[in-house]
Parts: sequence; C-alpha cells; structure tokens
Amino acid sequence: MTALETVHAIELRGITKRFGAKVVANDHIDLALDRGEILSLLGENGSGKTTLMNMLSGIYLPDEGEILMEGKPIAIRSPKDAYDHGIGMIHQHYKLVDVFTAAENIVLGLHDGKKLDRKEIARKVREISDKYGFGIDPDKKIYDMSVSEKQTVEIVKVLYRGADILILDEPTAVLTPQETDRLFDILRAMKADGKAIVIITHKLHEVMAISDKVAVLRKGKYIGTVNTAETDPQKLTEMMVGHAVSLNIDRPEAKYHDLRLEVKGLNCLGSDGVPALTDVSFQAMGGEILGIAGIAGSGQKELLEAIAGLQKAESGHIFYYPPHPKSDIAGKHVPVDKAGEELVGKTPTQIQKIGVSLAFVPEDRLGMGLVGGMGMVDNMMLKTYKEHPGPFVDRKPPKALAEKLIDELEIVTPGVNTPVRRLSGGNVQKVLVGREIASSPTVLMTAYPVRGLDINSSYTIYRLLNEQKMKGVAVLMVGEDLDVLLELCDRILVLCGGRVSGVVDGRTATKEEVGLLMTHVGGGKEAEDHA
Repeated sequence: MTALETVHAIELRGITKRFGAKVVANDHIDLALDRGEILSLLGENGSGKTTLMNMLSGIYLPDEGEILMEGKPIAIRSPKDAYDHGIGMIHQHYKLVDVFTAAENIVLGLHDGKKLDRKEIARKVREISDKYGFGIDPDKKIYDMSVSEKQTVEIVKVLYRGADILILDEPTAVLTPQETDRLFDILRAMKADGKAIVIITHKLHEVMAISDKVAVLRKGKYIGTVNTAETDPQKLTEMMVGHAVSLNIDRPEAKYHDLRLEVKGLNCLGSDGVPALTDVSFQAMGGEILGIAGIAGSGQKELLEAIAGLQKAESGHIFYYPPHPKSDIAGKHVPVDKAGEELVGKTPTQIQKIGVSLAFVPEDRLGMGLVGGMGMVDNMMLKTYKEHPGPFVDRKPPKALAEKLIDELEIVTPGVNTPVRRLSGGNVQKVLVGREIASSPTVLMTAYPVRGLDINSSYTIYRLLNEQKMKGVAVLMVGEDLDVLLELCDRILVLCGGRVSGVVDGRTATKEEVGLLMTHVGGGKEAEDHA
C-alpha cells in the first residue's frame, strides 16, 4: 500500500461468493466504509446485498477476495471473529429469547457459565443508552416489548460487545414513521461518535435522509458508490436496475364505487386467547384500494383471516355485497342474498359455494400461501383441486396458467416444476399474487405484498392491484410503508391495539397523521364515516 492510498475502516477487495456451480451471489465486489459515515447498500432482490454483509459479519466465508481493516488483511470465519474485530450485524428478523430480559439477551453467550453481575450489566446498558439516546429498561422482558424496543435491544447488544462497525438489514421494515425518525437520530449520534454504519434497505427516501454515501449492487456485481448529496432517487433506481424506471405510483379512478364488504362490531381472539380485534367496524368498496395500517400485531392478520373464514369471530358481522351490475366482474359471482351475505360463521369452502370469490395473499408466503417444495404447476392446482373429484387431475390448465404468469409477470424460474422455495422473494410473491388474481376475485386481500421486494417487483405488484381495482374488485392491502399507502390507496384504515383508530383519505392524509393514529386510538375520522 502506498502512502497516498486512503486507509478505510473496512475495505472489501474482489469478494466473490458462489452457491453451487451456477449461482454467483457476489462477483468480485469492491467496497469501502469509513468511520463517522453511514453507507446505504442498495440493490434489487437477489443482487447479493445480504450475502455480502453476511461475509463481513462471519456467517459466510468468501470464496475469493480479501477483507481489510484499517488497511490490514483480516480473516472473519465466524460471528465471534467479527465481534473480535468490532463488527456487529442487526438482522431483519431479530434473534432474541422472548422469555429473557433485555439485559439477559444483551449478555447472552458472553459469560461462559459464570455468575452474572446484574448490577454491572444494567449499569453498562444504561451507560450505552444514555450516550446514544436509547430508551431501554434492562429488566423488561422481550415478550413485553414493541418491535422498535426489540430492535433497540439488538443494537445495544452489538454495542455492548464493543462493535464500532454496525450493519443493519432493513432496519425500518416494521417501524412507524415516529420510530423511524427516532432510530435515525440514534444512528446520527453513533455516526458523530465515529461509528461506521451500513444500512441495507429498499426505501429510497430513507436512503436520501440518513446516508452519506450509497453503494449499488446489480445481479451480484458492484456498480459503484456515490455521495448521497450528489444523487437522487431516480439516478439510484437507474443504477439498481440498469435502465430508467418511473417512480410514480398510479392512483387511477375506477368507474364504479359500490359497497362490497361491511364489517360491524367484529371481535376476535388471538392464538393466545387475548382479544386481537375489538369492536372493529368499517366498509370496503369495490373499485378502491383500502389500505390497512398499524404497528406489527395490531390485528391486521386476524382481520383478513376473519374475512376469509380462517379466523373465528367471537361476535360481530361481516356482510358481503355483489359487484355493480355494469362492472367488469359483475355476473361472475352472485351471492345467494343480494341484500348482503353474512360471512361470519362460514368456512372458506362455504364462502366459495355461495358464490363469493375471495382471494387472499397472506403475509406468510411459503407457510400459508404456497407449498415451498412444490413447483408452480402444483401450487396453481392447490386453488382448484376440489373442482376435480376423482383420482385423476388435468395438469394442462394449471401448467398453462403457470406459463402465462411467468410470461406476464416476468417471473424468473428455471422451470414450472422448480420448487418455489428456490425462487427469490420477489418471484415467490409474483407467483402467489398471480395465482390469486387468476381466480377472478371480487375481493382481493393482501398482507405486506411488497415486503422485502426490490423496486421493479414492487411496481409490478402495485400495477396488479390497480388493475384489479379498475375492474371493480375491492382490494384490501395491509402495508407497512406509509409513503406507499398514501400514494397507492384511496382510503386508509388505521388499527391500534386491535381497534379502529381512524379511516383517512389517502389523497389528503399525511404520514404524521397516520403515524399518530397507529399509536393512539381516536383522533381521526370515525370508522363509520365513509365519505
């Protein structure tokens, strides 16, 4: 190294990682990170972002290349090696023990069976908290914590271990706007203290707000690093995908607006016997996208499952009404009672038999939505196998549907019989949404449809939802990105602790207004106000 070369906190040179003979996740990546800097790592699904950071945090070993710290080569063969070098990663899915306290999780694995000095641990945790502005109770159990509190524990855990290079994978995925702002304040305080921080994210507005530099990967290759102040979301998108992409989310006006679902006084219990929904009332219209916002665990899952007949309602009503007679979907599904069909107390099969066509894209794509070990053809058949009694099934229609979806949605798969668990998250979501839409629904419900998806895949999903809306379908979309909900949805129903805290107009509401409703019941429009 010459005297003129810059010495970086961490530098990756020619890092390559292969999985099998054909998949090159990272192809000779060069990347540098300095102290007192926040670097955003951008790229489409499957571009190799998390794989690259997993090598820096000791989860994977590179096949080629070297890692340098302060200009000197180092070997990182395990997460312990990474910690020894001051590198800590906060993963998207938190790795905490629910029945332990914050302090117990923070020191887990550090004391090799020795007796814990709880007072000293609590003192050090509070010292870290005071330094960076964390609000953390060392004695609080994880199961009593909100999502943002759990994330705080994960960050304190890596700081307690001496990390001064931090990697955060999708850190704002399930945070409210207020929680996101607070996290960013903490990251800025850590940056001012000389920490080096990498954020993996898909949210371009957050990249512009928090980062100093942006590094872009595309299909496993390093495209370049730019100063955030010298770029914009449009340029970053073009770097990510290789061509110009419109960043405007459409919100077209449907020809017909008609009442499709009416929920009245709905009460449901969660799996733990605690009320998950309390006196929930609202209307969903055909020809609109109704967004459903709320912090994680506010009853979103139970609400969609109750409408689909998968969750038992303790009391209340869910009435379904047929489409407008002149809409594109009219006449295909006519319920027995045109004045409103009660769905509470009916199974999904019974709901289907009375002529109500519901499509449900659950949050758990490979657990509840699709069978990971099956290919696309078999997963298409799951929706219709009851229509073909007898020992033989006709595989031609589902095969034709699978091929049609691959063509229309640009699904990347080796073949229609390749197990769907081998596909990237974006392609799995396209398979699931495509299959549900192919059933010509009158109500389409989807939970977190673009969670973890890159920009191209996300805009494909937005287009599909808008197409259904324009046909007269009532679309219910549980989302976590308030910027997207406010751009895409006609109205937004906000849940807080299993109650409706307000229904707002997507065209006029602000992110701050929705964020406040997510944490406080009341203060917005009443659920019965459907103007």
